[in-house]
Amino acid sequence: MKEFIRINDSDNVAVALMPLSKDKTIDLGDIKVTLLQDIPQGHKFALAKIKSGDAIIKYGNQIGIAKEDIPMGSWVHTHNIGTALGELLEYKYNPVHASITGSEERFFDGFRRSDGKVGVRNEIWIVPTVGCMNSVAKEIERSAQHLVGGSLESIFAFNHPYGCSQMGDDQENTREILADLIRHPNAGGVLVLGLGCENSNIDVLKPYLGDYDDKRIKFLVGQNSEDEVEDALAILTDLAEYVKTFKREKCNASELIIGMKCGGSDGLSGITANPTVGGFSDILISKGGTTILTEVPEMFGAEQQLMNRCDNEELFDKTVCLINDFKNYFKAHNQTIYENPSPGNKAGGISTLEDKSNGCTQKSGSAPVKGVLKYAEPVHEKGLNLLSAPGNDLVASTALAASGAQIILFTTGRGTPFASPVPTVKISTNNTLYNKKKNWIDFNCGTIVETDTVSGLSEKLFEYVLEVASGKTVKSEDAGYHDLAIFKQGVTL
Repeated sequence: MKEFIRINDSDNVAVALMPLSKDKTIDLGDIKVTLLQDIPQGHKFALAKIKSGDAIIKYGNQIGIAKEDIPMGSWVHTHNIGTALGELLEYKYNPVHASITGSEERFFDGFRRSDGKVGVRNEIWIVPTVGCMNSVAKEIERSAQHLVGGSLESIFAFNHPYGCSQMGDDQENTREILADLIRHPNAGGVLVLGLGCENSNIDVLKPYLGDYDDKRIKFLVGQNSEDEVEDALAILTDLAEYVKTFKREKCNASELIIGMKCGGSDGLSGITANPTVGGFSDILISKGGTTILTEVPEMFGAEQQLMNRCDNEELFDKTVCLINDFKNYFKAHNQTIYENPSPGNKAGGISTLEDKSNGCTQKSGSAPVKGVLKYAEPVHEKGLNLLSAPGNDLVASTALAASGAQIILFTTGRGTPFASPVPTVKISTNNTLYNKKKNWIDFNCGTIVETDTVSGLSEKLFEYVLEVASGKTVKSEDAGYHDLAIFKQGVTL
């Protein structure tokens, strides 16, 4: 088993891949380091004497500044390292001309919709326009389960507290996200359930849908119905027959859109799971597919790397706006821009936001950035896309689905049971989490500290995603979890 890793030759810290004891001597070939403290798994230790004010280097990049002199062999963490991040920065486009070579076609079994899009599930979604209809939507969901069968895989309602008493951009977020989900190809049929008097009522929402298939999308206004549950079941009975006409068929992997997110990260996230997802992203893009990276605040400190991979200067400018708009969002709400990482992140070995961000962006692989999306904006370009959304797991994952992701890859070092509107693959960064929470975790990258390689696991993850796209259910689906969260804000992003 590998005991430690020096990620880049220029790093002045290494990461413990297992708990290391005080007085243990670490042999890096060119230098030997004797540990001055116990080093927990995922945490860093100094490979040289680091003076107060010097940069801490990990991933070949600065992840913070030493707050005091740090002797060789010392534990390097929040007690002796601080962020070097400022607020708004000036950026320069230094293109690296990233490229991905095309590779052999691959296929999965998906559902082709009337608009040409492909879904990986054939479900009926009940989408309330307003939180007032949440309980009714859940009652309809319970009463309609007898309709599931054949190629109709499930029926469920997406509860949320919004749709009324919202203003400006906050209300626009709700309307755009709901419209995105109503159009999502994983739903073979949708019942849009309105109350009637809400701000975002059905008549207001319809223009956001554009042209739609009236066989696939149905509407019911509760205040216009004598018995809304009975009327909804009648609609769903007919809708179920339509949805059952869809059958899985051979689809090219180029039609896959996969969202990428991490949460509950630890010190191994940027070493095991995130690079594996990055390798997966490169593989999918080599086959003509699309990936989406989000959680903008967790790009702070690593954003220049993404900017340099932008395919052109227009995308670079959009990425600068993506970053600075989110920084202004924090400032407008009197929040510190670098008030991150979370307590769980720190316990797992992440010391600063730059540390977290450099690990987070490993999920983007090496592909060029082909698209930069506003919140709730659908994907337009194949390849790697950057999406404006916060770091919150539920909000960001919902945003990925709304932008078109049929599946989300979610890496985690601490674990979480949450789901999203689409199959959410939980990927563990360490073996302990995988062995402890097998009811949450679908894929384990902890074996990289033993014998597996990032490239090998990336290939395995690609094969696993094709299985999920073809109908294999993930743990949160087996548990019946389907979560929806919308970004609540008061300023423009």
